[in-house]
Amino acid sequence: MPANIFAPFIWLTVILGGGAALWFVFSTVRQGRLPLRYNFRNVVVRWRSTISTVLGIALVVSVFVLLRALARGIEASSANTGDPRNILVVRKGSQAESGSLLGRENFRTLQYFDEIARNEKDEPLISVEIIAIVSMPRIQGPGEANTLIRGITARGMELRPQVMLVDGRWFQPGKREITVARRLAGRFAGLEIGGTVKAGPDKLTVVGHYDGQGSAFDSEAWMDADEARSIFDRDQYSSILLRPKDDAAASNIIAKIEKDKRLALRAEREVDYYSKQTMTAIPIKILAGLLGTAMSIGAIFAAMNTMYASVAGRTREIGTLRVLGYSRRSVVLCFLVEGAFLAAMGGVVGCLLALPMNGVATGTMDFQSFAETVFEFRITPALMLQGVAFSIVIGLLGSLLPAIRASRLPVISALKSL
Repeated sequence: MPANIFAPFIWLTVILGGGAALWFVFSTVRQGRLPLRYNFRNVVVRWRSTISTVLGIALVVSVFVLLRALARGIEASSANTGDPRNILVVRKGSQAESGSLLGRENFRTLQYFDEIARNEKDEPLISVEIIAIVSMPRIQGPGEANTLIRGITARGMELRPQVMLVDGRWFQPGKREITVARRLAGRFAGLEIGGTVKAGPDKLTVVGHYDGQGSAFDSEAWMDADEARSIFDRDQYSSILLRPKDDAAASNIIAKIEKDKRLALRAEREVDYYSKQTMTAIPIKILAGLLGTAMSIGAIFAAMNTMYASVAGRTREIGTLRVLGYSRRSVVLCFLVEGAFLAAMGGVVGCLLALPMNGVATGTMDFQSFAETVFEFRITPALMLQGVAFSIVIGLLGSLLPAIRASRLPVISALKSL
């Protein structure tokens, strides 16, 4: 069952709980039973402890936001790939193009489907493609990493209008040439125009750079499909990409492919295929959850220690508040508001610390193809709000026990303390 099914219930609980808490606080403030001026004055007067608390929480929030931004960047790269008009065909049972094997006979069968659209030259918009992996040295840091090379046809390039040439030219079949994604060229040596890439017994010359517009194609290098099959000694292809005439034709093609047992193929819309290729983000999400939990526990104890020290240093002030008529509930809310305020400042600072990383390109291993995947940090306003909310939760949990202790101090003993 998808995890996002529970999201509406979680948000409903948060909204109702937060609304009840806000109503409780505002009703207390309206009745004059919460000394907010005292809280804000204390934050300024005790500026050393304020700075240490804010910076501690800011570091936790910045790490939390950056890890979530990594996963968000991988998901955005997959979601931004493909054309909703296209259909991608792979071997049934394969999880990715890199693990799919298609025979030439499969292509011959599909290219004569009447439902396939045609271009201005009356050619069927269908492309048979091959995925190969080569090892390349990194520009920064030692070692090498696997990189995807896609063997593609002229129709395949026509089916992907989002990919734009930005420098040099496109490869020419039969000349051992490749055109490389610009972002990939910025991470690996030898991918500048005029550079060479070792592919099996041959060397490929880089003749141009393209921009994949933030899609999964930014992690690939393109060359001629038949030439790739020859260089890498492949008898079979990896996938077939085609464009139906309309939605009804698309449904017919998918149904025909799924029902034909002789083909043993799986067909789905290209955008749906790439939206499922987010396995790489799962380990990062798990890491974000584990680190976020561990660091939040540490931040909660740090905030709790700060608030306990604050209570110990303000015992007489707390006793004075009680003498002036403030109830125990007011004292508890007093410290909770102060803790939440400090934590919220830390959350804002943490988001600002993480914000310069927005749009910075990086890469990681794709657990589907075991090749380098290039993507960007994606720090969105929603993610920053999550970071601030996360910090407020830390502040409230860290202030709860010290606030209860402060409310239970005997008035006479508190007034006599030094």
